[in-house]
Amino acid sequence: MEIILLILRYLVSPLIVIAVLMGMCAYAVLAERKISSWIQNRVGPNRTQLPILAYIPVAGNILQRIGFSQPMADGLKFLFKEDVRPGHVKKFYYVLAPCLSLMTALLTCTVLPFGLWWGKDNLAHPIVLADVDIGLLFILAVSSLGVYGLVLAGWSSNSKYPFLGGIRASAQLISYELAMGVALLPVFLWSSRPGVVSPLNLYSIVQAQDNFWLVIWQPVSALLFLVCLFAETNRLPFDMAESETDLVGGFHTEYGSFKFGFFFIAEYAHMIVGSAVFVILFFGGWNFLPGIADPWPHNLIGSGLTIVWFLAKVVFFVFFFIWIRWTLPRFRYDQVMKLGWNVLLPLSVANFCAYLVFFALFPKA
Repeated sequence: MEIILLILRYLVSPLIVIAVLMGMCAYAVLAERKISSWIQNRVGPNRTQLPILAYIPVAGNILQRIGFSQPMADGLKFLFKEDVRPGHVKKFYYVLAPCLSLMTALLTCTVLPFGLWWGKDNLAHPIVLADVDIGLLFILAVSSLGVYGLVLAGWSSNSKYPFLGGIRASAQLISYELAMGVALLPVFLWSSRPGVVSPLNLYSIVQAQDNFWLVIWQPVSALLFLVCLFAETNRLPFDMAESETDLVGGFHTEYGSFKFGFFFIAEYAHMIVGSAVFVILFFGGWNFLPGIADPWPHNLIGSGLTIVWFLAKVVFFVFFFIWIRWTLPRFRYDQVMKLGWNVLLPLSVANFCAYLVFFALFPKA
């Protein structure tokens, strides 16, 4: 029995988490296309259909109209495209770059708690692959490594436009990583309440929001983190590393077929994981609503409800990411740099100092 539990914990559970994340990435692409078509008063993908689904009365037609089978068609398209590798690229690093970009997004999932389960002692435990004491530091460290994939892609492509895209990606990461880190310092202060052994543990941060979400107490920190999250994930209006208006395709100009698909999926994986981190830090994780006790029963159904509620919050912020992309125009590169260094960094330092004074004056707050 113990061997079966070990297999489930160390082999099956990670595979389930990866499968769910990859499925969410695939349908996030579909959501991007459908939401953009809704914003632009278009129809969006509505013709692809699996033959077996076409025979389902009523539901088959609905599934076709919403594009349910489109992600499968897109995946097969990338898989069977000719894998052309230009002769002028640095081959090893050219292949390594897309794998590195996707790998960092998958690694961050290992420390993300996404629900609760209750043991025989009726005590709550987090549903997480690795419940480490420095989970937030681990996420910041590993997610920042994702830029190496973009830099390697730009450098190994041995071409001007991809190289410029890689330089932009590294400069943007440095500019916004500083503001993001400082914006999180008040969160550490808040979660370091008496009796908490590991304030950097993500489960401890969620438990600190059992009454009121941190976005209520720290709205400036939440706003700063969200803006930096857009920049970290290279989403519009911060997609300076791609910027097809002046860099063709940026760092992935020389990529195609399945290697380009890796970059494509990695972008959505980082967006989903970033949304999950934002929900954990500022929107209470799986906690129900501010000021309302959690209605989850302490059993298997309650565990499922915590996961569903957490994923519902994540899906909302994925929608928010997509909505912003198709609403705001792309910033200029100089505007992106000025926003990071001249606005966000000073504001994050001032916000941290204000909370230092607050906690010094009201230590029991």
